Amino acid sequence: MIDKIHEFKQLCIQTETTLRSLRQQEASKEELLDDKVKVELSDLQIISNDCLEINKDVPVCIEEPSKTELYYCYNCDFNTNKKTTLVRHHDKKHTGEKSFQCNNCDYYGNYKYQLKRHMLKHTAEKPFKCNICDYRSNDKRNLKIHMRKHTSEKPFQCNICDYSSSHLGNLKRHMNRHTGEKLFKCNICDYCSKDKYYLQTHMYHHTGEKPFKCKICDYCSSHLGNLKRHMNRHTGEKLFKCNICNYGSNDKHYLKMHMLKHTGEKLFKCNVCDYFSNQKGNLKMHMLKHTAEKLFKCDVCDYFSNHKVNLKVHMRKHTSEKAFKCNICEYRSRYLENLKRHMYQHTGEKRFKCNVCDYCSNEKGNLKSHLRKHTGEKPFKCSICDYCSTRLDCLKTHMRCKHTCEIITEKTI
Repeated sequence: MIDKIHEFKQLCIQTETTLRSLRQQEASKEELLDDKVKVELSDLQIISNDCLEINKDVPVCIEEPSKTELYYCYNCDFNTNKKTTLVRHHDKKHTGEKSFQCNNCDYYGNYKYQLKRHMLKHTAEKPFKCNICDYRSNDKRNLKIHMRKHTSEKPFQCNICDYSSSHLGNLKRHMNRHTGEKLFKCNICDYCSKDKYYLQTHMYHHTGEKPFKCKICDYCSSHLGNLKRHMNRHTGEKLFKCNICNYGSNDKHYLKMHMLKHTGEKLFKCNVCDYFSNQKGNLKMHMLKHTAEKLFKCDVCDYFSNHKVNLKVHMRKHTSEKAFKCNICEYRSRYLENLKRHMYQHTGEKRFKCNVCDYCSNEKGNLKSHLRKHTGEKPFKCSICDYCSTRLDCLKTHMRCKHTCEIITEKTI
């Protein structure tokens, strides 16, 4: 009997010691919680009803020693195994207090570190630097996401198929493919999307808003992606580079399409004829040949086309508009490709190199003509005598000097 009394006394002492410790912990964080957050634990292990009866004022339960201690929020279902996390949760979700204000804009933050991180946007300082490439960011989380490009880490995995991604947002969009659900609907037209961002972008078509503006020129767009591509025109930076050849692009999609040239893969096939291509846009244009639709008509002459871009280029003949201007000299052109070729005169770059000798040129056509010297091909033939040449201009000279006649081409009409 005495042994049982002694054992009971020891249990009481243990319980009292534990509760005293918890009281001290509660007192130390009362100031942080502002008497609004309490600690509540589940799965009470009752050591002694008598001992617990004495301490009814302590709103705490002790879990079994083998389990992790959990802290519950009284205002919602949130729980955590860290007291500091519970304090942060309460301040952020339930107090509504935002103590730290930016003196440059209307931003408010719950915590000093949030304001500190926000201030980097105003200073343009980017303290978080990638140790592999030149990437920098003012947000540590962005750097963490960027590093996955180097490590190929894809922590977000679909639980239905083998899809995985380095971005949580990508996984969320992917999951909608399985459900087929389009939660985000336009309240003006029938458009609906699986992604909130796409709906937001779609709404700009109705409002005409172009919130993404270039800081250097007057360019603005309704798409952030368009602005990013535009900015690369100012910087000349090409972020996406081919690991097989010297091709580079400031658009990931174009690099993806370029890589198909190396693999020979042609993903897009016509369901009417044998045509196939490695670009979706090419297939779309090809399909118009089968439909015979020529929707885009010139209102000045009889020209019409089944491609809007063709009509746009054609209209410059009537307006004499030369939209593409060199930013170094006075050169202007109706065509972007002409401007690109012209720019090589300033840069001195000769992208097109012969794989047989040291010849190189800034014109693809020149390289093509040069290669005929190695192959012996002479595609330009005189219709009067046996003369043939590797170059059209040589054939023209021959026709004028030997036969006193001109070659009629589309450009001379």
